[in-house]
Amino acid sequence: MAENALASYEWLRDNINVAFIQDRVQQFGGHSVPRACIPRGNSGYGLTEPLLKKCEELDVDIFYNTKAVKLLQNKDVISGVKAENKGKTVTFKASKAVILATGGFGANIAMREEYNPEYGKKYKTTCLKASQGDGIVMAKEAGARLVDMEYIQVYPTCNPLTGIISYVANARFDGAVLVNKEGRRFTNEGGRRDVISQGILSQTDACAYLVWGNEIESIGKMTELHRNEYANMEKNKLIVKADSLKEAAAFFGIDEKAFSAEIEKFNTFAANKKDTDFNKTGALRKIETGPFFIQKVSPATHHTMGGLAINEKAQVKSADGGFIKGLYAAGEVTGGIHGTNRLGGNAITDIITFGRIAGQNAAE
Repeated sequence: MAENALASYEWLRDNINVAFIQDRVQQFGGHSVPRACIPRGNSGYGLTEPLLKKCEELDVDIFYNTKAVKLLQNKDVISGVKAENKGKTVTFKASKAVILATGGFGANIAMREEYNPEYGKKYKTTCLKASQGDGIVMAKEAGARLVDMEYIQVYPTCNPLTGIISYVANARFDGAVLVNKEGRRFTNEGGRRDVISQGILSQTDACAYLVWGNEIESIGKMTELHRNEYANMEKNKLIVKADSLKEAAAFFGIDEKAFSAEIEKFNTFAANKKDTDFNKTGALRKIETGPFFIQKVSPATHHTMGGLAINEKAQVKSADGGFIKGLYAAGEVTGGIHGTNRLGGNAITDIITFGRIAGQNAAE
């Protein structure tokens, strides 16, 4: 994945016509340097819409509202897929191979609890309802080997009411800081997602408050880029915009005295370019010019690192130590790519890189 990441980016840019923001390379949580390329519009639609357009140009048949339910085998070779559409059974015959790219199981509470009871009902999820692990189940029934199923990632800055990932909260990557109800910072905001999430869960009410001012907002413009999300959070009293930090803190009942002292101390860290409390990685910017923003956030399940074992050709390994003939897989349906905790941005790198590899090998 690492060796082919740049080629994946260039393919998206040059062959699929994905428009990337050319003057913005972002440093996501856990990264040592800025390395994440961002599509215009700052969301996944910047990838999926050009990919769909390319499929249509190539006359690729796309079957909507069609659920794959079983991999078909002819002797020991995957020969097709059984699916359901509006109550009817549909059979897709594979002339060469089948590629699974069905995602993970982050939205399947029962499956999460089966492999790691820690991530049960107490967590909402950022994942689509479709993230049920269906491809993993189908491949397992066909003899596939599973790896790393216990490793489930949570994303730290999500909507506390719905679990949906907050893009406004990407202000964290431009320098915003997290405080608790007592007005104190408690973690490196640019650190690993699991560490930040566990830190948030250990705070009062199992939530935290993301704080930033105009110095940070003028860089990323997150409230402007994601104005619909911002309006929805404002309606649900999950974010406040104020002329003073004191006013913003009062909105959420944050200890104003401790909070003011904490931000003042952090501003000295930003001035000296060194956070001696939590060694904050990424951007260090002052929070002293309004308007100020405070957003309430909590963790939600986000990505499952476990899935089908594959090799560098994206062939699915079998439980008996060999390979399942005619079966390839790419993306979150696979396991063993990201270790115990995926780096931000690497899910897209994963699916594009191994999706291309799987497609090339399946076609051959």
